[in-house]
Amino acid sequence: MKKCRITVMRITQYTDLMAQYENPISHACDMEEGQVFIANGWQKPAGFCQSAWDTLSPFVLALSHGGKNFYDGWMKNPRSAMLSCNDGFRPVSFLVEALDEDAD
Repeated sequence: MKKCRITVMRITQYTDLMAQYENPISHACDMEEGQVFIANGWQKPAGFCQSAWDTLSPFVLALSHGGKNFYDGWMKNPRSAMLSCNDGFRPVSFLVEALDEDAD
């Protein structure tokens, strides 16, 4: 089993949707663009958003166990996936890459 790197690539906000549908909240997301997390195999990295992990974890599990080439060549690097969390108001895009380093 391998470690996986998870990089925060982009954070967006749909303020029009937030204004129309979301109840005001004071704090929604701790992610920052460029932030990097290392998953030890399929284990959720410390400090990683649980909601985002629920979306990414099947891909991390597959990549950490040697999976590749999702959706018939979707990614230039077959040992990676570009994914977004499930927050419809402020989606965060993540690049998940299998590393050559073995998990602990």
